[in-house]
Amino acid sequence: MPVFIAEAARYRAVGEILKVVRAFEARTLPRDRWDHAAHLTVALWYLLQYEWAGAVARVRRGIMRLNEAHGLANSDRSGYHETLTIFWLRYVGAYLAGERNEGRSLVSLANELAAAAPRDLPLEFYSRGLLFSPEARARWAEPDLKPLEF
Repeated sequence: MPVFIAEAARYRAVGEILKVVRAFEARTLPRDRWDHAAHLTVALWYLLQYEWAGAVARVRRGIMRLNEAHGLANSDRSGYHETLTIFWLRYVGAYLAGERNEGRSLVSLANELAAAAPRDLPLEFYSRGLLFSPEARARWAEPDLKPLEF
C-alpha cells in the first residue's frame, strides 16, 4: 500500500467527494477541476453506487453533458472518448475488486486511486494511433499492445 504525504491527499472528507460528484451531475464542475483525479473519483462513486451497466451509462451520459455545458463538442475529434472512459471504469472496477479495499473509507479509496493511477496508463495497452483514432473515441476498442490485466 502506498505511503501518502499529507499534501498528496486530494480529499479530506466524504463531503468533498460528494461536492465533485454533485457538480459533475449538475454540469457545474468547472472545466479546470474536471481533471484526471476528478474523472477517477466520479468513476469510483458510480461503481460503488450502481452495477456495471448503470455506472457506465451514467458516467458516459454525465461526461457528454458536462462537455456540452463547457461548450466542448462531443465529436470524432473532441469531447467524450468511449475507449478511455471504459478503460478507466475497468481500471477502477479492478481496483475496487481487490481484497485490500474492503472496508476502507471512500476518502482513502479516492485518494489512493488518484495517486496510483498514472494518466498515461492507457498507453501501456494502446498504441497512440489506435487510442486517439475517431473509432476508439466513438466506441470501445480492444487494446493492441497487451491485454487489459490490472
